[in-house]
Amino acid sequence: MEKRHVKASVKDERLVAKRRNQMVQGAVQLFKEKGFHRTTTREIARAAGFSTGTLYEYIQTKDDVLYLVCDEIYDRVHKRCEEAIQTDLGTREQLEAAIDAYFRVMDDLQDEVLVMYQEVKSLTKDTLPYVLNKELEMVDLFEQLLERCCEEGVITLSAGERKLAAHQLFVQGQMWAFRRWVLRKHYTLSQYIDFGKKLLLDGVWQATHTENKTPTSSS
Repeated sequence: MEKRHVKASVKDERLVAKRRNQMVQGAVQLFKEKGFHRTTTREIARAAGFSTGTLYEYIQTKDDVLYLVCDEIYDRVHKRCEEAIQTDLGTREQLEAAIDAYFRVMDDLQDEVLVMYQEVKSLTKDTLPYVLNKELEMVDLFEQLLERCCEEGVITLSAGERKLAAHQLFVQGQMWAFRRWVLRKHYTLSQYIDFGKKLLLDGVWQATHTENKTPTSSS
């Protein structure tokens, strides 16, 4: 699925990238505090450090800003996940390390993740599929790791079970951001990670060991 082209009247690509980055950083805070629909382009421009007129040299509508925000956030999260999640060995230790690293990425980018979670529904129909597909690419990183663990005989999961487990891992990490208002009252980040790994993985190991047991003879 191709990236949507957002038109700009400015031709200098480096300047466009710089101004849009400023725009995104300002918009993330505004969307977190007020939501997309209650935020005005004037406020976005002010937060970015330039005038409303300048803002419209780099976008055409406010919807463009939301698209750029979601696209940038998913790119940042995906890049951090790719750097953190290794899929080559397929060991239990590697799977646990991947979960730990992913949850810490969610903590580092919690404001961005919160905005992404809250505002993706406000994207236009022509941009929503592209952005959601980028989310599925991140889920696929976990699915690949789980598949590798199956190939190495570490766990036993069907293709459907691996897919569901990958989605569970992905959402569990995001929950630290969108439920932080209550989770932080009860857990430190390390406690949340440890408890999350226990909840997510104990069932997998138990199912694997049950699956691999040799039936006893009834004679």
